[in-house]
Amino acid sequence: MLNLSLSELIKILPAVLIGLTVHEFAHAIVALKLGDNTPRELGRLTLNPIKHIDPIGFILLVIVGFGWAKPVIINRQNLKHPFRDDFLISMAGPFSNLLFALILACILKLLLLFVPFSSENMYNMVFSWFLWFIWINVGLGVFNLLPIPPLDGSHLITNLLALKNHTISAAYNKYGSYLLLGIILVQRIGNLNILPIGKVMQAIVTQIFQLVNIL
Repeated sequence: MLNLSLSELIKILPAVLIGLTVHEFAHAIVALKLGDNTPRELGRLTLNPIKHIDPIGFILLVIVGFGWAKPVIINRQNLKHPFRDDFLISMAGPFSNLLFALILACILKLLLLFVPFSSENMYNMVFSWFLWFIWINVGLGVFNLLPIPPLDGSHLITNLLALKNHTISAAYNKYGSYLLLGIILVQRIGNLNILPIGKVMQAIVTQIFQLVNIL
């Protein structure tokens, strides 16, 4: 997200803000449904972005494409099936972003069908706004599915490792963030494509648009 114009930044800021809020709210509500009231007690069962956004993580996400929100804290002791439920809670975040992207595409389709745009510029502006929102949410979904701590996709691996050896699981969870940061830095500095997130995002966005018959 480097070298953004002011107009692009204005489009990205609300998209990132709302995308992160949807993501964290999904974690919180699924945790509540599975028996853990901790997110509600900590004020995370809300769509208020202020409750979910980490200022530094948000700024970095906008500027360099890598950041974070405040993690939703859960108490595994409150879950009836800790292994399964922890995985479901972790997956709720990224899949909520992908579902939200699909919903946005459906809304865009309805607008294109039933709203008479006054000019081509107005049409392009609306389409561009929705495209940014869809793209950002797909990006949040895909990125967080990576099986590297502290991302949501790592929960399955850390839980499986914990069944065999808690020490290895703890080490993977502790040092995984350094691995992720290292990969991102190597990609940036060396202009490499170690994690083909962009290609996966493009494929998903294209599939969503085809599904709602926009393309």
